[in-house]
Amino acid sequence: MSHDSRSPRSFTTLESPVGTLRLTATADGLIDGLSMAGQRHAPPAEEGMVRDEGPFAELAGQLGEYFAGAAVEFDVPLSLRGTPFQQRVWAALREIPYGETISYGELARRLGTPGASRAVGLANGRNPVAIVIPCHRVIGADGRLTGYGGGLEHKSWLLRHEAGALELPERVPRAAA
Repeated sequence: MSHDSRSPRSFTTLESPVGTLRLTATADGLIDGLSMAGQRHAPPAEEGMVRDEGPFAELAGQLGEYFAGAAVEFDVPLSLRGTPFQQRVWAALREIPYGETISYGELARRLGTPGASRAVGLANGRNPVAIVIPCHRVIGADGRLTGYGGGLEHKSWLLRHEAGALELPERVPRAAA
């Protein structure tokens, strides 16, 4: 679905165990952004954006289930803007099972471009919908945590959460008023 840049987009914020999340949606209500506070490459706020929790009810519920340990994947309509290569990388990220990690090189191999691990890393870093598209599941070839736009502490938390190594949060995130 195309995005009309003249139409007002909506946003909301959501408190979560990894801090405040900023959610954005197209005028049609399709999710096109989920970023963490201070995240590199987060879409800038646009003039005329309207704060509206309505388009985010389903995503907020699924995020709450994810953070509570009750959901392992997301099923919300997305509008992802990126190059064809970025789109392929983001689709491949969604194929990485919950609780598992792969290297950038392995992801490049899965895409049929074994020499493109650096390009895969760059596309991974431009993921517009963090957590929903699990870019946090990609790690360095040596097993170390590398390159996460939301910060390595958040990447570590998400991976430990998915591995069951964390206590569940006491409260489920809710959309901010």
